[in-house]
Amino acid sequence: MKILMISDVYFPRINGVSTSIATFRDEMEKLGHETRLIAPDYDGVGTNREEGIHRIPSRHLPFDPEDRLLKMGAAMAARTELHAADFDLIHIQTPFAAHYLGVKLANELGIPRVETYHTYFEEYLYHYLPFLPKAGTRFLARHLSRRQCNDLDALAVPSHGMLEVLRGYGIRTHAEVIPTGLPAENFTPGDGVAFRARYGIPAQRPVMLYVGRVAFEKNIGFLLQVTARIRQDMPDVLLLVAGEGPALAPLKSQVLQLGLSDHVLFVGYLDRKTELPDCYCAANVFVFSSCTETQGLVLLEAMAQATPVVALAELGTRDVLQEGQGALIAAHEIEHFSARTLSLLQRVESARQLGALGREYASHWSGRALAERMLDFYQRTLERQFEVSTRSQLCAVNAGDD
Repeated sequence: MKILMISDVYFPRINGVSTSIATFRDEMEKLGHETRLIAPDYDGVGTNREEGIHRIPSRHLPFDPEDRLLKMGAAMAARTELHAADFDLIHIQTPFAAHYLGVKLANELGIPRVETYHTYFEEYLYHYLPFLPKAGTRFLARHLSRRQCNDLDALAVPSHGMLEVLRGYGIRTHAEVIPTGLPAENFTPGDGVAFRARYGIPAQRPVMLYVGRVAFEKNIGFLLQVTARIRQDMPDVLLLVAGEGPALAPLKSQVLQLGLSDHVLFVGYLDRKTELPDCYCAANVFVFSSCTETQGLVLLEAMAQATPVVALAELGTRDVLQEGQGALIAAHEIEHFSARTLSLLQRVESARQLGALGREYASHWSGRALAERMLDFYQRTLERQFEVSTRSQLCAVNAGDD
């Protein structure tokens, strides 16, 4: 099968969408399928010599400088080459320029268009469009999602919780839950001792870890409050924050306000293959309080490194989290979340056992198996389009006979 993927975001921009695209592409290629990706050119940074990736000039977004939009004119200029490639299906990854480019190309080529709904935009946009009322951005997100998703042949959704939300919007397109899996290399143990030494963290210091975008919708401010509460019982506790994003400056201000300068360490983005496994292993517990995740892949990444998790089970993370399977589920309340985290920081053997269970649990989220599920989803989408086309042709013939 030949698949064309289109996205307004990809590496070197680090987030769950980039990771999902890379994981599915790698696994599909290993299974003998061909994929091509249209993605933004980030001013030439990290975009050289990438097999199967067509970089398109992009424009900056004033409200979120990390992200880009494909320039439609430049993308459309590549149509001749794309038309000749004989793709079977187009998989759209973002609802911006990529969506409209994907729909247009699919119509021209006469092939199905599917899309993955990666981001819960209803709980996202108001952070980046502060000049609009929250009710207005929610209406905009729902309206845009309904209009775009109902213009697809099929829709992939990372979790059942997100699918329920989309059905509530009035989206009736055929949809299936297909989360992103973990590549086998995610289970290669990292070196937590080396990571601690690199950042000057004493071997016995209790460490909580958050990995992900440092963005407003990730609710990291709640984790700072949890850190302040845990410090009352564990004075040397440290919260590691691995990632970057638009909320970094406000969070640093909150750290100062809470008197946590010696208890929070921002380490920025880490290389996913060489540094991040070490970071996971350096932590005693992984903490996660986002309420807007469509999946929460970092939870599984932490478990793959046998790091126990304390997290909220909200929206997409409900599909990932099972109490006692590598994770303790906490309420969105500082005392309860702090107590569950503290229980693991204080009971080293219990935390080790929970981490071991998490590693086994994460092994069931195989990147290969989920890529096979996505390929089956593609195949059934192609079969449905063929059936619809055949019926249309028969109707046209019958109408001509009349």
